[in-house]
Amino acid sequence: MREFTNPPLASAPPVGGLADVVFDHALEDPLHIALGRKDEQGQWRDVTSAEFRDEVLALAKGLLAQGIRFGDRVAIMCRTRYEWTLFDFALWTIGAQVVPIYPTSSAEQVFWMLYDAEVSAVMVEHEDHAMTIATVVDRLPQLHQLWQLDVGAVQELYEAGAHIDDEVVHRHRRAVTPESTATIIYTSGTTGRPKGCVISHANFMFEADTVIQRWEPVFHSKRGDEAATLLFLPLAHVFGRMVQVAAFRGKVKFGHQPQLNAAALLPDLAAFQPTFFLAVPYIFEKVFNAARRKAEKDGKSGPFEKAVEVAVRYADAVESKAWGIGPGPSASLRMQHQFFDKVVYSKVRAAMGGRVKHAMSGGSAMDRRLGLFFAGAGVSIYEGYGLTESTAAATANPPERTRFGTVGQAIPGTTVHIADDGEIWLHGENVFQGYLNNQKATDATLHDGWLATGDLGSLDEDGYLTITGRKKEILVTSGGKSVSPGILEERVRDHPLVAQCIVVGNDRPYIAALVTLDSEAVEHWLQMRGKPQLSAAQLVRDPDLETEVRRAVVAANTLVSQAESIRTFRILAHQFTEEHGLLTPSLKLKRKAIEKAYSTEVEALYRA
Repeated sequence: MREFTNPPLASAPPVGGLADVVFDHALEDPLHIALGRKDEQGQWRDVTSAEFRDEVLALAKGLLAQGIRFGDRVAIMCRTRYEWTLFDFALWTIGAQVVPIYPTSSAEQVFWMLYDAEVSAVMVEHEDHAMTIATVVDRLPQLHQLWQLDVGAVQELYEAGAHIDDEVVHRHRRAVTPESTATIIYTSGTTGRPKGCVISHANFMFEADTVIQRWEPVFHSKRGDEAATLLFLPLAHVFGRMVQVAAFRGKVKFGHQPQLNAAALLPDLAAFQPTFFLAVPYIFEKVFNAARRKAEKDGKSGPFEKAVEVAVRYADAVESKAWGIGPGPSASLRMQHQFFDKVVYSKVRAAMGGRVKHAMSGGSAMDRRLGLFFAGAGVSIYEGYGLTESTAAATANPPERTRFGTVGQAIPGTTVHIADDGEIWLHGENVFQGYLNNQKATDATLHDGWLATGDLGSLDEDGYLTITGRKKEILVTSGGKSVSPGILEERVRDHPLVAQCIVVGNDRPYIAALVTLDSEAVEHWLQMRGKPQLSAAQLVRDPDLETEVRRAVVAANTLVSQAESIRTFRILAHQFTEEHGLLTPSLKLKRKAIEKAYSTEVEALYRA
């Protein structure tokens, strides 16, 4: 199949903008619990629709009082927290355009985004962010306002706008149309300088309403309960932003968690008890690996691995039955599954808050076996695919017929087309308006409404999409063999000791790889084998560790031909980090930067 179209369920409203839902919901049901918010004592408290509306209105007045006008661009540099959502909707209320900035961005990255978008004001979280702005402010003559959250910026704005009449705000709000620009989201810049994606209110409304209508059943843990989700994705990323918008439009209670480490996230999952959540594969890998390490520490490694095998087989059998190609789980398998549900799977679900039955995953590919494990453990993960340019999801697995290992079908109202060279093209109301101040890039990406994604993929006979690589990342060996590195890297990363893997070999005689280690997993591995703690330099030379990584490489090589296989590898002492310019804020590898930083190690891979 070369093209698949899914009939629409929703379309963008003919009038209005994203902020209208805040005021409409407060009018319809003022006592509805819209959000959960942590107080100063760290306890979660409810925020009603009416309370949030009043806060948005008060902040919108303050922004007007401080000189922000319709069409102005205002940047937000902050972690995922309540105030980001408050600023988003207040700025949309007065027709301003929001420019999200990752809180980990370097000074030069910040400068480029503020300069390119001609940002007139910035909201930052704390002093470190303010200092980053200060280092480049002399090159930003258009920037005239800075607010800092941790020194009372919200209250300051409330007070500044107290004298402004409500109707002034509503006049601005009524001027917003679906075609108005809602946000400029900069791409992560894996292949060059970040580009600003212009996304309209209509793009977001179509995307969010489609997801709500098609996947609404997965928001609940059981029939009739109140849907709730904990948002821990970065709000600087389009995926997190879409979750925020969809939660409001779908009346899903949601809270914010700014830290992705287990020590902070797990207690909040237990306290907030979401009914579902949306994440990237990295999160599910972390949950799985933590469960595996705990089982090993408790001396239950064998039973845990057996439980994993049963979960995978059970989910695989359920999937086969759903597609009419199998009878479903056997009586013996059902009994084993029931036993492990009590002793293993229930604990995995408890680690995610106890109520989660469904989750959605995007951002990068998820291993089929990992998806099957979670499904067998009672948490169905619906994998999807999208870009900033498609306002998040363009495809996703439908709840009733998931095909693990794929990113699903086109979401309703969207068409997926596979071009002659294998590139994925998308069409729908979620496709962005173009790149800010970059007509050349826009012309290269948008073709009569079609978005050329730069990703490679294939459609099966049922219209399910499988991602096979990225055009710009294809390696061509000196022997002329084209190799897509993604499939190899993902399989190597499946090993619990491996943190990252980058495959190299462009214009080289064969394929090789650089591998980094997961420090938590390695520490656990050393303890379980009675080995002393080793320095990073000692670790990379440990023969037992090298054997483990070699197993991961051998497993990856089973997926490809001999000419495409990883011939040799090197374990690195340190992980690739954003701070060193080797990862994007969304944790994607900056290939050219890594190969340059580790040129000595790469050269060593090809010495005779």
